[in-house]
Amino acid sequence: MRTASENALAVDQHTFDLTKIGDGLSVARSRAELERAATAGAMVVTAPPGTGKTTFVPPLIANVVAGREGADRIILTQPRRVAVRAAASRLAQLDGSALSERVGFTVRGERRVSARTQIEVVTPGVLIRRLLKDPGLEGVAAVVLDEVHERSVENDLLLGMLGELRTLREDLILVAMSATLNAGAVAQLLGGDGSAGGNGSVVSNGSVGSSVARIVDVPSALHPLQVDYVPFAGARLDRRGVTGEYLSHVADVAIAAQAESGSDALVFVPGAREVDEVVRLLGVRTDSLDVLPLHGRISSQEQDRAVRGRRADEPSRIVVSTDLAESALTVPGVQLVIDSGLAREVRRDTKRDMTGLVTVSASRSSAEQRAGRAARQGPGRTIRVYSEADFARMPVEAPPEILSADLLDAALVLAAWGAPGGRGLSLLTPPPAGAMDRAEHALHSLGLVDDSGRITEQGTQVSRLPIGVREACALLAGAAELGDAKLAAEIVAACAGDHRATDADLVGLLRQLRSGRAPGAKQWQHEARRLERLAREAVAGDGGIESASQHSARQRAESAEAAGTVVALARPDWIARRATTTGRAYLLASGTRAAIPEGSGLQGSEWLAVYEVQRAEGRAADGTGAVIRLAAPLSEEQAIHITGPLITYVRDARIESGRVRVRERRSLGAIPLSDTAVAPRDTDTGPAITAHLQEEGLAALRWTDSALSFRGRLALIHRELGTPWPDVTDTALLEQLEAFLGSDLRTHRPGSSITDIDVTSALRRLLPWPDAARMGELAPERLTLPSGGSARIDYREVTAQAGAPVVAAKLQELFGLAESPRLVSGLVPIQFHLLSPGGSPLAVTSDLASFWNGSYAQVRKEMRGRYPKHPWPEDPWSAQATALTNRRLRQ
Repeated sequence: MRTASENALAVDQHTFDLTKIGDGLSVARSRAELERAATAGAMVVTAPPGTGKTTFVPPLIANVVAGREGADRIILTQPRRVAVRAAASRLAQLDGSALSERVGFTVRGERRVSARTQIEVVTPGVLIRRLLKDPGLEGVAAVVLDEVHERSVENDLLLGMLGELRTLREDLILVAMSATLNAGAVAQLLGGDGSAGGNGSVVSNGSVGSSVARIVDVPSALHPLQVDYVPFAGARLDRRGVTGEYLSHVADVAIAAQAESGSDALVFVPGAREVDEVVRLLGVRTDSLDVLPLHGRISSQEQDRAVRGRRADEPSRIVVSTDLAESALTVPGVQLVIDSGLAREVRRDTKRDMTGLVTVSASRSSAEQRAGRAARQGPGRTIRVYSEADFARMPVEAPPEILSADLLDAALVLAAWGAPGGRGLSLLTPPPAGAMDRAEHALHSLGLVDDSGRITEQGTQVSRLPIGVREACALLAGAAELGDAKLAAEIVAACAGDHRATDADLVGLLRQLRSGRAPGAKQWQHEARRLERLAREAVAGDGGIESASQHSARQRAESAEAAGTVVALARPDWIARRATTTGRAYLLASGTRAAIPEGSGLQGSEWLAVYEVQRAEGRAADGTGAVIRLAAPLSEEQAIHITGPLITYVRDARIESGRVRVRERRSLGAIPLSDTAVAPRDTDTGPAITAHLQEEGLAALRWTDSALSFRGRLALIHRELGTPWPDVTDTALLEQLEAFLGSDLRTHRPGSSITDIDVTSALRRLLPWPDAARMGELAPERLTLPSGGSARIDYREVTAQAGAPVVAAKLQELFGLAESPRLVSGLVPIQFHLLSPGGSPLAVTSDLASFWNGSYAQVRKEMRGRYPKHPWPEDPWSAQATALTNRRLRQ
């Protein structure tokens, strides 16, 4: 055990000079409140851009935990790699230490930390994988999540995972920081309810202890900010994105405003393509300014150059940036901001199973943050290159990414965390059920989760790799399939990087990258080496990857086979087959149709392994609604070999011309492979008849008079008595086809037709036993007439709703019958169709008494002259009922 003096010395050696670091930062005025909140264990810090929260809060937390044994490292997250490096460099500079000593950073492919590092800056993805590998975060005293207002999927997952971790580790300090934020909701996730007071005050819900997340609202230094609007007269966007005319207008406004102010300027446009175009336009317009791009595709050296301070001997600068510089980064010396008012947002096309970035109007919150960049260090000016009406129409906040993103990576993280589908984990915004179901299904098809959604051993291995799920699967499976880790890594690096092939041909892109002619070739080489190392580490000792010297990477990469294999392993659901012999359209296994670009080197390939697809309209999409941006040729044998789980065999049994016809179809997802007529089996009969009757109705059966009568008898009894007598309506019979048609659905008789089914016998199967014995009593088939003869009772018009049993009989055979006989225990009277001796209808009645006393007299008057040989007595009540003539009666 250390003595008190030794502890004090250790603390002193590990503390940061907050007075020096906080000099000139408005956040430093809230130091006492921040320290009290940090001591409570969890806090939410809301502070506008320019207050210095990213610079000041992490060392403050480090001082709070200084001297702790076993856990004293602070993890600070930044949303992007350039922001990670910038934050770490700035903290190290203010501390007066070398980067990687007391302050270090870790990003994908680069780690600069040491045993002395107290503050480590990382991206959210790095921290997520660290949590999956070490759920307790051993050695970590605090986690500071910065810029959580951006609501990326990774930030949302981290809030939920760390909030859950804190229930097990009450000593872990959690801090969430943001320029704009629903602080109360975040406070609940991190440890309890909280509400913020103004002017840096801390207000909690009254609870005591580490279960409460306190809220600290840090006020900003108020520097004057002039906001002007210089709208563009034409269209900012068309179907292809940002118009060239608008970008030219942005460049003109930036040049004029910078010349007027003389200060460094920051121009916001939505994406890397627009950044590069505006940089080009500015370069054409001036040679006296230093024009710098800032986006994710440029090298780390170029990014660092854009965010470092300008030396006195350097010319004024215009930095053209995506939203990288919106909140997470400070570009020193900027007093002028030019805002295009546009942003990139994730949109998901669920119908085509595609996720992509679209250009939309930025949110008002985003526009305010961009404007604030001009007044962080003094008075500034913002020029919005759109109208005040456009600003008023902007959404208040950008939607959370989790609502529209492809959730495949998130689903694997959740499964690895023990919360498949997010079930049981508190999140700011629950993932959409449909999107999560699709993601979990994809994970299962890749063998990363089991039937219950729990992660498999392979899934655990993939979840710990610092790349996306599909890229990781392609890397590991591709290396094993090809026997060459280097080759697989090169292909995955070409797919996953920000490299573009104008004709979508991945093989051609690989050739260009290898030759060094393609933009970003150096970054590709660096990434390929990193991925190769990951692949070899992942399968170390398994013997799954042979020496690269045994497989010439260059020779194999030049062939389409290797690239197609690796891409197919990444996206088996996007294996595609040419839809027509002459067009550019392809059908993907997922069911989506997409076209290759005109003039593509892929033209003529029957099969493709597709890596990237984008929504598109017009000629480019060849009428499909989507265009293939990156793909490699594939053989049918490769496609079938790789996509075992997607291969389906379907026996399609149908009724054609009354008989069972069967075709056996083999498909790769939605892509048909073969279609062959085969002999029917017993197991085909039921599905074929069922499908036919569901489509055509019961009229497709042969309904004889006997069948119709039997159905009517059952319908009458069910209508009057209900259960257990069966409902025999079309709807009911279709719902119980197995009970109704029985063996007719289970046995195929060669040459037999659906019309051969004995419907009467089928209906008898539905009779309830032992009640069936009463059917003849309740609804008899025939009626004994007063004449001594009998007549068939016709039930064919009886339905579940209406209709009466009918007896057609000669009028003379019913003399003396006062009341119509009643069926179904006396509930339903028979309707009589009274006939002449020649069989012509005379009257219809269910009330014989009324007929004899009324209408009979008129009928007698009309008929006695026409049929004089038959009896027409004046008194039908006392006359003998007969089927005979007068002469036969007298004999």
